[in-house]
Amino acid sequence: MNKTLLITGATSGIGYHTVVKFAKEGWDIIATGRRSENLKKLEHYLQNDLNIKRSIELLNFDVRNNDEVNNHLSKVLEKNIKIDLLINNAGLSLGLDNFEEAELEDWNNMLDTNVKGLLYVSKIISNHMKKFKQGHIINIGSIAGYNVYPKGHVYCASKFAVRAISEGMREDLAQYHIKVSSLNPGMVDTEFSIVRFKGDEEKAKQVYNGFKPLTGEDIAETLYYMATAPDHVNLSEVIILPKAQSNAYFTQREL
Repeated sequence: MNKTLLITGATSGIGYHTVVKFAKEGWDIIATGRRSENLKKLEHYLQNDLNIKRSIELLNFDVRNNDEVNNHLSKVLEKNIKIDLLINNAGLSLGLDNFEEAELEDWNNMLDTNVKGLLYVSKIISNHMKKFKQGHIINIGSIAGYNVYPKGHVYCASKFAVRAISEGMREDLAQYHIKVSSLNPGMVDTEFSIVRFKGDEEKAKQVYNGFKPLTGEDIAETLYYMATAPDHVNLSEVIILPKAQSNAYFTQREL
């Protein structure tokens, strides 16, 4: 029987490349995202460029809105689809300012997406998996969930929360034979920094100067490895860094 992946934040970066990887490997895909045009481009690429014939369902909603999460996912689950793997990928960082100068709206957006959005999606899908007494949830955290760096305060707090939530979920859901893992990347060259610096592409490029960062493809390959480990194996907490990066605030750069 074909396996089904549900992934949030599929419109770019890690989410986009993860969808491509799993679809190539024969998984059915349910991909969610806020940007409908990007979802359509993803669908076109899979079906027309890669000629993938697997089931692909695209859901256009914002994980920050619990009503939207429940409405869209409930309709999917009514079709008696079995979700084998949930990847909570939707997340962002906004701003890089001193604490006292940071914008409250940025804080709210990060906490609402990175923490509450993950909770909203996990709540409904874990109950679905519970019925089957099987499933796997992988939460995308960050090295920022281990080390707090200057001006990272609330973003780091959101990823520390993902780490704690993942541990709690793993303890509570083990009785239903549901695996819970977290993948915690260091610097990945995606739209992450462009979003953080609110469209300033030059500033975003400087983040990756002088070393080779991870790519979205690197993370997708790692997620696939985690998802296809033997049933008795859980890669429960994985940190993946570029070779040049030691922790959240030190990177060896050759400039």
